[in-house]
Amino acid sequence: MDSRTGLPVVGMVGGGQLARMTHQAAIALGQSLRVLAQTPADGAALVAADVRYGEHTDLDALRAFAEGCDVVTFDHEHVPQEHIRTLAAEGVTLHPPADALRYAQDKRLMRERLTELGAPVPRWAPVESAGDLAVFGAEVGWPVVLKAARGGYDGRGVWIVDAEAAGPLAEELLAAGTPLIVEEKVALRRELAVQVARSPFGQVAAYPVVETVQRDGICVEVLAPAPDLDADLAVAAQQLAIDLATSLGVVGLLAVELFETADGLVVNELAMRPHNSGHWTIEGARTSQFEQHLRAVLDYPMGDTSLTAPVVVMANVLGGPEGGISIDERLHHLFAAEPGAKVHLYGKQVRPGRKIGHVTVLGDDLDDVRARAARAARWLQEGQA
Repeated sequence: MDSRTGLPVVGMVGGGQLARMTHQAAIALGQSLRVLAQTPADGAALVAADVRYGEHTDLDALRAFAEGCDVVTFDHEHVPQEHIRTLAAEGVTLHPPADALRYAQDKRLMRERLTELGAPVPRWAPVESAGDLAVFGAEVGWPVVLKAARGGYDGRGVWIVDAEAAGPLAEELLAAGTPLIVEEKVALRRELAVQVARSPFGQVAAYPVVETVQRDGICVEVLAPAPDLDADLAVAAQQLAIDLATSLGVVGLLAVELFETADGLVVNELAMRPHNSGHWTIEGARTSQFEQHLRAVLDYPMGDTSLTAPVVVMANVLGGPEGGISIDERLHHLFAAEPGAKVHLYGKQVRPGRKIGHVTVLGDDLDDVRARAARAARWLQEGQA
């Protein structure tokens, strides 16, 4: 408990943009989020008052960070599972707990557990050898999706392979110690996502289902609510997410990435933290995903998840080519062209293809709002509309 405010202390392991935006939500709740960052240049370290430095793989650094925290949560899934269990055994309150977080850390464990629960998942198999991959491909048809079981994100650790390339790639990855699974390549109509928050008490709150638009394995756009989505399917997606959060014992945010197919919904990935597919909620929902995550881990009642406008579009801003006008000048032009756009920059050094921020636009007409969000993102990325 913070003796100055009388409020509980929440610590977040990781100093990236998710911690940065969670800190912004914490301010309204009277808190300054404690952050474990790697360097003073990390996005959250640039803005938070209570910053500790250390590696998330260092157990002693984690112990020192957790001392004095009422609850510790995460802005990524890369803390070693053995460290999380050690902290829990030593009395640290962790949300999500280790038994839940492991399913977001390891895709093989996730697929095994979701299969046990009867959740809709692609056909899949563990890969211990190139032969396993060949057998699976022959059974379900090529190409297939090869995935690193641990550590992949934003398209990294995912390979779509045909029969000729599969064997050599699998042998190379296995020889390097990369655990693998393989999945069928799902014939999807589009990608959807739904977020739910769950408290230790067991209260849950679901956000509207959104459509996520991917390019080169990276989410570039989120449309809220998902356009032209059958009402029964939307309810089914929300109920699926609630059931998974409950069955897996999640505390905090759970993001469920989904494929919409001709036969219904298929679960793609899980994340147990605020998620890129929910950034639109800062302006577009009555309670942002970041405030909701804090409410959940503190066991506060959940906030209202309804939209603040009929249409909300979030566009990610990726680093563009080097040179050209400065970010400051780009903001000037963006605000002149799109005064209604809400900009969030993450304090990151600009590199081509790197997520450096996002923009959100609200309105009544999907085509108009989508075009305005894309134009605003282009101003920040390229310095031109």
